[in-house]
Amino acid sequence: MKITSRSLLIFALLISLAASVSAQPVSGVWHGKIKKAGAIPGRAVQLELKLVRNGDSLVGSSYYYTSDNNYTAFNVKGYFNPYTGTVSWWDDSPLESSRQNTSQPLQYVTDFNCPGEGIMKLDGTAESPSNNDRKVEVHLDKVDDARFPDDWDMVLENLRRGVFDSTNINLIARRSQPPVREQIKPEPVKKPAPQPVTTKAPEVQLPVVKTTVNPPTVEEMFTNRKKTFVTEIPLAGDTVELNFYDHAEIDGDSISLFLNNHLLQKNILLKAQPYTVRLAVKDLGENNELTMVAENLGSIPPNTSLMIAWINGIRYEARLESDENSSAMIRFVKPTENVKR
Repeated sequence: MKITSRSLLIFALLISLAASVSAQPVSGVWHGKIKKAGAIPGRAVQLELKLVRNGDSLVGSSYYYTSDNNYTAFNVKGYFNPYTGTVSWWDDSPLESSRQNTSQPLQYVTDFNCPGEGIMKLDGTAESPSNNDRKVEVHLDKVDDARFPDDWDMVLENLRRGVFDSTNINLIARRSQPPVREQIKPEPVKKPAPQPVTTKAPEVQLPVVKTTVNPPTVEEMFTNRKKTFVTEIPLAGDTVELNFYDHAEIDGDSISLFLNNHLLQKNILLKAQPYTVRLAVKDLGENNELTMVAENLGSIPPNTSLMIAWINGIRYEARLESDENSSAMIRFVKPTENVKR
């Protein structure tokens, strides 16, 4: 095929456009206002957001405040799509607070905009994981200085100087996670003191044979129950993040997860805060089945959960329901064009 000068020009323009988009400076400090759940009616709280890009992932912190002495902070995680300019993030876990934490975490989907020289904006919407029907508009502007100091300030300062240290970024991200609470072992039961032997002859009793029925294991639950297909989700990027919540009322639901017929996690207690599972896309096959097995039915049967999947910056949602006879199954599929032949 003959390559003309016009074809070469178009190809060069496309390469230049892709390079300029991928170089968008998402890392930095962002300020704006948002009407957050738990705020005073009719009053918007201020938001300071710190984002650090590491590949297609985002980490950082968020501060919701009305003054320097009245704020709530969260650790932040998210994804950036360099081809569409979509910036998605969510409040992952509480960081600190100057007061009793009554605010609910939010999740965001915004677009990166640069309307003028030196002006950068994030415009989109935010919603609460427990109330997906109510969305609020979000408008953030990139600023030079942070109002609330934390460990991410040093990382952002190094990025301004052209220094990128992924090891330091990962170290701060892990250190920001809440500590794992140690399980308290119950004290051993003391045996009663032996009773004195009496001279009265004991009555003759027939022996009682006790039959012990062991509860089924999670593997037996998985094998014996019917798998009910819920939805199919396409795979992309390099990481799949799955967040599991107790759907509706929190009533003590506990689940196990099986990936491609192998136990992935068990004894997961569903709460208002997410239980997070991450999967590497490169380790998955073309077709993958994730099955949710109900270990119990809670106080309000059946066992129900809300799963939110973040894949390459895109949010997918599925409501899963399991009982003693069936388990919910989700299929993750690699698109045909992404499969190596």
